[in-house]
Amino acid sequence: MALNKSALKDRILGELTAQGFDVATNGRDNGNWLPKLAQAIANSVVDEITSNGEAVGQDSRGDSHDLQIR
Repeated sequence: MALNKSALKDRILGELTAQGFDVATNGRDNGNWLPKLAQAIANSVVDEITSNGEAVGQDSRGDSHDLQIR
């Protein structure tokens, strides 16, 4: 599965909803700031992983290889 900012944002919003946050509320004390927060977190996580991430894997013979994250 590819690392995707939009998909991660949706996952974060789903987790917030599961924890009881109302991400769809409008009004004075609403949760409409939560999608912006989720997007900021998703952007930061994806950018950090893609710029500094390193992965190591093994082939079918058990030999280790460095993998590229794209």
